[in-house]
Amino acid sequence: MSEPKNKDEKLNDLSKAPIFDHLLELRSRLIRSFIIFIIGFCVSFYFSTSIYSFLVSPFFEATGSAGEMIFTAPQEFLITKLKVAMFGSSLIGLPYFSVELYAFLAPGLYKNEKTALIPYFIATPFLFFMSSLLVYYFIIPLALAFFLSMQIESGINDISIKLLPSVSEYLSLITSLIIAFGICFQLPVILTLLAKVDIVGSNQLRAGRKYAIVLTFLVAAFLTPPDLISQIGLAIPTILLYEFSILLVSIIEKNNIAKKK
Repeated sequence: MSEPKNKDEKLNDLSKAPIFDHLLELRSRLIRSFIIFIIGFCVSFYFSTSIYSFLVSPFFEATGSAGEMIFTAPQEFLITKLKVAMFGSSLIGLPYFSVELYAFLAPGLYKNEKTALIPYFIATPFLFFMSSLLVYYFIIPLALAFFLSMQIESGINDISIKLLPSVSEYLSLITSLIIAFGICFQLPVILTLLAKVDIVGSNQLRAGRKYAIVLTFLVAAFLTPPDLISQIGLAIPTILLYEFSILLVSIIEKNNIAKKK
């Protein structure tokens, strides 16, 4: 017969129980997120040809004809379709994972903290969506027009150089731009969160404006293809978002001062 537990052992068991409960809950949420990711991958792969046709539409519009694309290896288009499915499943799975993450963290937050986090969970996908629209309808057409202008007609020195992009290279171009713009468009979310916890202030952001502009162009040069249109197209909206972030941080500071009073 086991000896009765003393008071310290009972308290230790009670403290361990919630931890195991939280771990089990976290595992369940991760499993559900993974299942959503797999479902999104399967659905995206099934419609991968249609999705790719949508993504490649700006190229055909820029050429002014039906256009033509190539793949140089037997497996290249299959791998491209798998990449499209991965990209589509990420767009579906990440918002769902954010919801699961918020639901997991919410019980440990105060009511005002929950209310404060909700706008960020809404703003993050919204800004990513807006950045994707900017890439698809403005940046990619401009970049493609620039690249197509480098073609050489056969009448010039009997040389003909025509743009025939491979399916994988074009996908890499447009997805890298969408991801780069999506990341940079999260700047207001990041800066306002830092302002909420008093890590940055509006005066600091104003003082660091010139450094932010230089850093923005460096990041744009790193994240985008080596053409000025893509780099400037990313840098200018990011700088405007930086200025907008300064305004938001100023409002947060005023609200914090009002609460302290």
